[in-house]
Amino acid sequence: MWNKRSICLAIMLVAVLLASVLRSAEAAEPVFTTKAPNAVLMDAATGAVLFQQNADELIQPASMSKLMTLAVLFRAIKEGRIHKTDEFTMSVNAWRNGGAPSGTSAMMVPVNTKATVDELIQGIAIQSGNDAAMCIAEGMAGSETAFAKMMTDEARRIGLVKSTFANATGLGNPSHLMTVRELAILARYLITEYPELYPVFGQKEFLYRKHRFINRNPLLFLNIGADGLKTGHIAAAGYGLVGSAVQDGKRLIVVVSGLQKPDQRKDEAARLFDWGFKSFSEVKLFDGGEVIGQARVWGGKIWYVPLAAKDDVMFTMPKYPANQRLSAEIVYKAPLKPPVKKGDQVATLRISSSSSASAEVPLYATEDVSKGGIVRQGVDSLVLMALRRLAL
Repeated sequence: MWNKRSICLAIMLVAVLLASVLRSAEAAEPVFTTKAPNAVLMDAATGAVLFQQNADELIQPASMSKLMTLAVLFRAIKEGRIHKTDEFTMSVNAWRNGGAPSGTSAMMVPVNTKATVDELIQGIAIQSGNDAAMCIAEGMAGSETAFAKMMTDEARRIGLVKSTFANATGLGNPSHLMTVRELAILARYLITEYPELYPVFGQKEFLYRKHRFINRNPLLFLNIGADGLKTGHIAAAGYGLVGSAVQDGKRLIVVVSGLQKPDQRKDEAARLFDWGFKSFSEVKLFDGGEVIGQARVWGGKIWYVPLAAKDDVMFTMPKYPANQRLSAEIVYKAPLKPPVKKGDQVATLRISSSSSASAEVPLYATEDVSKGGIVRQGVDSLVLMALRRLAL
């Protein structure tokens, strides 16, 4: 059972202050539209969603899902289980089904030839080599099927609740599914968790043996601050792109999918970036450590525990229109039972604007709450039972 405590009044006070500034705008910008059937624009610093269109619809992500292939590999590298100098052998299976004979995008590693992990990473990130992805899968898990399970497990670990994987490549499979929102979350995770490995996505070319591969991401060749991440295309999914760009120190993430032509994914992603960088600004709603609200503790020495965010609560607000309104609520799983330790994450602050921008911020207990006496526990138990009966 989920219990929600509204704090709209506190947020509305912020909205009043914002409105006094925003009214100076002479005219509101038109609502943004995109040709992409599925799209999302995310602020990388906060995770706030600035624009979304069918963002939670499950789609076949094609090669964009190779970001999860690399996420599994990057974790192994960070934990020291695999090194970039390690070598994997290109099997007959990987060569035939993902290499030159397959007719799909390939790194062109000869069959039964070894390639370093570093080379295979570049082959995936820059050339979208299916042979390279299969080679990594077999080298790490023994088979692509076993590696696909690792991908799904890793997705759950980092908070992707809908994504399921059937292979390491993104080649068509009806059970290989993601949403554009979860692709954006995955991109943000790669950017923040693996800063030493992320630059490979911005590498414009890769020289391997006699081949010179040019990065398939068209955004890298526009003057918009793009430095990643991945394109994708299969007939069943259309053309898609996961992109990230930085302008004036601000990073945005864009995902588009389902487009009919390759140029459309470039154009729609670039339009989203242009609109996002021009149309949004960041505001501070609460200081780090400032008490934002309370959560009910059942059977504790005190009824409510104060909640605060660890860092400043920032929200990326649309500059237009001038009558923006914010709403927020504190959400936690009830009943919250003692003991509660200071610093425990016990709730989430969900913030949204009238233009559909949204963000979630974890909230932490600011003090300890120990178990109350028998009388307090008994009274709270009776109250909880009564509330449950009313809910039936």
